[in-house]
Amino acid sequence: MNKKYTYLIIICLTVASLATFGRILGNDFINFDDTVFIIENQNIQSGFTLQSIQWAFSTIHHSYWHPLTWLSITLDWSLFGSNAGGHHLVSLFLHIGAVVMLFLFLYKTTNNIWPSAFAAAFFAFHPLRVESVAWTAERKDVLSMFFGMSTLYAYSFYAEKSNLFRYFLCLGLFICSLMSKPMMVTIPFVLLLMDYWPLGRWPVLLFSSGRAWKSAGVLIQEKIPFLILTIVASILAFWAQNKIGTVVSMEQLPFFVRSTNAIYAYIAYLGKIFFPHDLAILYPYEYLFPLWQILSFFCIFLCATIIVFYFIRRIPFLFVGWLWYLGTLVPVIGFIQVGYQSMADRYTYLPSIGIAIILAWGVPLLFPNKNIRNKVLFPSAIFVLLVFIIFTYQQCGYWKNSITLYNHSLQGTKDNLLLQTNLAIALSAEGKKVEAITIYDRLIRLAPNMSALYYNRGNVFADLRKYQKAIEDYNRAIHLDPQYADAYNNRGTIYEAMGQYQKAIEDCSKAISITPGYVAYFNRGNNYNRIGRNELALMDFSQAISIKPDFADAYNNRGVTYITQGKNKEGCRDAHTACKLGNCNLSRTVQDQRVCSETR
Repeated sequence: MNKKYTYLIIICLTVASLATFGRILGNDFINFDDTVFIIENQNIQSGFTLQSIQWAFSTIHHSYWHPLTWLSITLDWSLFGSNAGGHHLVSLFLHIGAVVMLFLFLYKTTNNIWPSAFAAAFFAFHPLRVESVAWTAERKDVLSMFFGMSTLYAYSFYAEKSNLFRYFLCLGLFICSLMSKPMMVTIPFVLLLMDYWPLGRWPVLLFSSGRAWKSAGVLIQEKIPFLILTIVASILAFWAQNKIGTVVSMEQLPFFVRSTNAIYAYIAYLGKIFFPHDLAILYPYEYLFPLWQILSFFCIFLCATIIVFYFIRRIPFLFVGWLWYLGTLVPVIGFIQVGYQSMADRYTYLPSIGIAIILAWGVPLLFPNKNIRNKVLFPSAIFVLLVFIIFTYQQCGYWKNSITLYNHSLQGTKDNLLLQTNLAIALSAEGKKVEAITIYDRLIRLAPNMSALYYNRGNVFADLRKYQKAIEDYNRAIHLDPQYADAYNNRGTIYEAMGQYQKAIEDCSKAISITPGYVAYFNRGNNYNRIGRNELALMDFSQAISIKPDFADAYNNRGVTYITQGKNKEGCRDAHTACKLGNCNLSRTVQDQRVCSETR
């Protein structure tokens, strides 16, 4: 290796990445997954404790089993707290690490420095990377990619000289990638492709002897542990997503619709790789495509595949790059549909490397004359990368906050109900209640049977103290979804504010019967106190605390209840616990009254 150029390229990739993505350090969290992932996640905010580590390895919170991602976010919170910039910085460093590992892998295996550098830069600076890097909740993406690229780099050493240490290092890094995000289940497939090109360990079987098949069998055998882990991770991911109800059934989305969307997505991703425009955090699912469009896309797809197989011997990187792109998209192409999106920018994180390989090694073949190639390719490559850098820098700015992001995404998509709902929630949180209600009014006209729209609008009316309108919306939400626990609970808070405590208790009880949440117990406890049933209130506060042990307000209110019953010792104990957890209201009150003098 030419170490001088290697170090120079690594420095350039690092500095350019920092300059390209650096503006995300001033971005906020967004209310799309960041809320449940980080802002309201008490498990990661409690720091590294035995309980939080156990939770990280046992939970399927938010659809996946990815303990390393949870530990990474926990470390971020310990270092930066609610400062979003710190979280973004770590994600950026992980992305840079993945870029460097990709470059080192390609250079080591091909011994061709400039195509390796271009492929890594194409991957690093492309606008499609912004979603993975700038979205805090997608820490799993950059973390798994870092371990995935490290797996490939470690594998290049194993292929050079096979020994157990190098093999298990590669296997261990692969396990870490799966424990960050199951998207990396296709890595064994990528390793087999790399065995063919550039490593040259796998002859072209279609034209080879029985001896070649035997050597290919050895390559497959050494991948068996990787394949077993892939199967386990895939089953675990499907189970986790199915358990929380994010997997869409065949009745809801027939196989034909999934297939047409998959064909469309394969070509659409290519379009966004070569011409990144109208990028959005969520692309709504389209159920009907014109037949001519699907047939033409399928023909393009089929012809490209036939061509790469035809040139499998003469242009091996074309075959490898195309199958890399096709194969690594399989887990997210929609045959098993999870969520509402038809496609996503973050899904191109690993697959786009296949296209980068095709471009980096394929374009030079178009210029057989060396002098012309040297004069044309370098400035052209720099120009393309600069264009990507500019677009990516601009795209990072759209992730400034929820409102900016959703407004931009809505310009490039249509019928995007979920993003419009999230925009309304973000506007309401910023105090722009009237604008939020206007959006909900429009969405309800478009989708009058969506219970969540009425529930969300009811919340805004509640904030504005328009209680009757809020109750009407909660009533409608409950009518559409009789198991809507949050709607019952929030309607109960309105009845409480209106002084109708018995109705509030009934609604909280209904919410608890559906989903025994700590908020509903807490609210019902408050209402029991209002009508003088203190013992029942104490039971509810205690139940809320058992569900959420760091619920400061529950300790505070239970302490008040104890003191009103003359149980000062218990009340003072709860007062001090509440104060440690951030609610010192009761503590100040009882200390001013010298009730808790004996415990100070």
